[in-house]
Amino acid sequence: MSSLKKEEVLEDYRVGILSRETSLIGRREVLTGKAKFGIFGDGKEVPQLAMARAFRAGDFRSGYYRDQTFMLAAGMMTLDEFFAQLYADPINDSMSSGRQMNAHFATAMLDDDGEWRRLVDLKSAVSDTSPTSSQMPRLVGLAHASRLYRELDNLGHLADFSVDGNEIAFGTIGNASCAEGPFWESVNAAGVLGVPLLISIWDDEYGISVPNEYQITKENLSELLSGFAHTPGELDGFELLTVKGWDYPALCQAYADVTSKIRRDHVPAILHVVELTQPQGHSTSGSHERYKSKERLAWEEEHDCLRKMREWIEAEGLATADDLDALEKEAIQEAREAQRRALAAFTEPIKAEHAELAELLANVAAESENGAEVEKIAKDLARTPGMLRRHLMQAIHRTLLVTRNENGLASKAPLIAWRDAQDAVNQDRYSSHLYSASAHAALDVPEIPAVFSSDSKTLAGFEVVNRCFDAALERHPELVAFGEDVGQLGDVNQGFSGLQKKYGVSRVADTGIRECTILGQAIGMAMRGLRPLAEIQYLDYVPYALQLMSDDLATLSYRTRGRQKAPVIVRTRGHRLEGIWHTGSPMAGILNLIRGIYLCVPRDMTQAAGFYNTMLRSDDSAIIVEVLNGYRLKEKLPDNISEFTIPLGVPEILRPGRDVTVVTYGACCRIAEAAAEELAEVGVDVEIIDVRTLLPFDRHGLIGESLQKTNRIVFLDEDVPGGASAYMMQQVLETQQGWAWLDSEPRTLTAGAHRPPYGSDGDYWSKPSAEDIFRTVYELMHEAEPQRFPLFYR
Repeated sequence: MSSLKKEEVLEDYRVGILSRETSLIGRREVLTGKAKFGIFGDGKEVPQLAMARAFRAGDFRSGYYRDQTFMLAAGMMTLDEFFAQLYADPINDSMSSGRQMNAHFATAMLDDDGEWRRLVDLKSAVSDTSPTSSQMPRLVGLAHASRLYRELDNLGHLADFSVDGNEIAFGTIGNASCAEGPFWESVNAAGVLGVPLLISIWDDEYGISVPNEYQITKENLSELLSGFAHTPGELDGFELLTVKGWDYPALCQAYADVTSKIRRDHVPAILHVVELTQPQGHSTSGSHERYKSKERLAWEEEHDCLRKMREWIEAEGLATADDLDALEKEAIQEAREAQRRALAAFTEPIKAEHAELAELLANVAAESENGAEVEKIAKDLARTPGMLRRHLMQAIHRTLLVTRNENGLASKAPLIAWRDAQDAVNQDRYSSHLYSASAHAALDVPEIPAVFSSDSKTLAGFEVVNRCFDAALERHPELVAFGEDVGQLGDVNQGFSGLQKKYGVSRVADTGIRECTILGQAIGMAMRGLRPLAEIQYLDYVPYALQLMSDDLATLSYRTRGRQKAPVIVRTRGHRLEGIWHTGSPMAGILNLIRGIYLCVPRDMTQAAGFYNTMLRSDDSAIIVEVLNGYRLKEKLPDNISEFTIPLGVPEILRPGRDVTVVTYGACCRIAEAAAEELAEVGVDVEIIDVRTLLPFDRHGLIGESLQKTNRIVFLDEDVPGGASAYMMQQVLETQQGWAWLDSEPRTLTAGAHRPPYGSDGDYWSKPSAEDIFRTVYELMHEAEPQRFPLFYR
């Protein structure tokens, strides 16, 4: 490549050697016990050097855990930061605060207050996830945002996020992960959308021990991907290139050419980098000598990309062997010094804390009649190799155990106080930022009650939510709604009816049947300043996207300790239709897999509208589950449909009562109300509480207060036995200490363990009916007062 300058080439080689030595040192640190696990980018250095050359401010990387050379070469990570993550240093790991294993790269896209930084001036890396190919769906959204910034005229207020959509979303993936469904779904979606992204496939012909013959049809990804290639002379499909991973000038030329085309034509591209090696094997978990032949190992040594790059540099006369030897020696020394600095930065605070604790333990030993045992605990602690903070806590626990009968020891109080202070600090270090901690957190959105008047219209439920979406699209120019049948049809239940015509195909859009990339598209767009509302057509189809929802979106704020966010709203619908796949309730799975995303379960469309308004004023993510059979039911339209909000985690008492508390949500609210009318006829006064959100759940203890009054409780829903109802019970009886107020056993009333069959009778015998609720509540009262409430139906 004629444009390559000698100084630039030598600097690239230096960074490559620096990265390789970092991998070698990192492996030794794991094998000697200073770090827990290591996964490194050795063998992939040269193509990443070339990719870094083409990466500009404003671009985004959505990659995986082999990209350390790219991060170093692009100036997006220092060696000290790399080693800090290797040691799980919660203070100095700038990418995840010790929460992710090493080589999971991220840059700070938010400031310390959780506000967006000026991303057009930054090179950004979206926080990596371990599940293979899970980085691909969000790549689609990162790139689609560029297209929208180019197409939409009303986004001038988002100038910090894009310059006319000229950014590229760079994705990286290993060859074996290309066998995963999310990869192919993402490639297809990117081709359909025609978005500016570049996928680099690092192909070393293995996936841990499994060679390509078991991974890829014909063992050739380029051939397999050829059907996605663009038509000559047209801009449809992908630009496809195949380049050898050890050919430095060819790689630099390929990246320069393909990124120039992407920026000019706004098209997607794939660069298949072949003939790569992995000198240390997959990770520190094992050796690749166990599964690679001697011939393959010899080939890998000969084709090591850094070895080939050095040969090319010498052949081109850019440096002598002595020059390169000196350069390598300096780079190796630099890597070793960075490792020593990072280790010291990690261990010195622990040593200081140990010194404080040692003094406290000495005070206890001097005063205690069990002083010798306390001294032994202190000595054993001092001899602990690789001392961590948990070792300090364990020593305190042992000390308090051996002095448990010496309540008069004055020295114990300072010890306990020190422990409690350290515990609070470390709880924050490892538990904070599951949700937003910014000024825009959903829990801090002020409640604006719905306003009704004599002029309030009575509409069908779908019309209520349609008015809400219309107002939201008008109010928020960055709001983009998309999903299966959302655009032209206006969704299968008409919530978006007429809105594509009003706001355009870019803002109210149809997608293919691809739930995984619908969610990924939303994640990427949200990380670029847009406000996506992504529709998963039915609750039963959420599991297609659940892995991504759980492993990426739900953990994003947590795993970056508030340095990144993606305020996504997922809209779906479920319950009370008939048939196995349109009335199921994977609620327990969703509830327990998406901690980090709020879960709203409105009973009607007015409630749903309030939650949409709340979430659009926040920077948190939520999934809102509309009641599937509620779209034709009549509701009053709030006069302030565009403004009213509903607070999260605040249940509502639908019917006050004194005898039994029934806790439920969604479609079951109407059924519970019907049962309560019949129970009133026989003298049972039921209090019905709609929890409204499962995450968060009853933040202020309203249900516990109800239980103090009624002393009996039933948890009702349509989920499987032991699902969301059991979760609600645990929250009330354990977290709210509701067990202390019980006069009868708590009950759950759920659907059956199976999916409901098709047909109304199948539904009746599979899900709770008003008659089921009547009997469950009545039997609680019969147990308490059998004379007053005889079992007349047995």
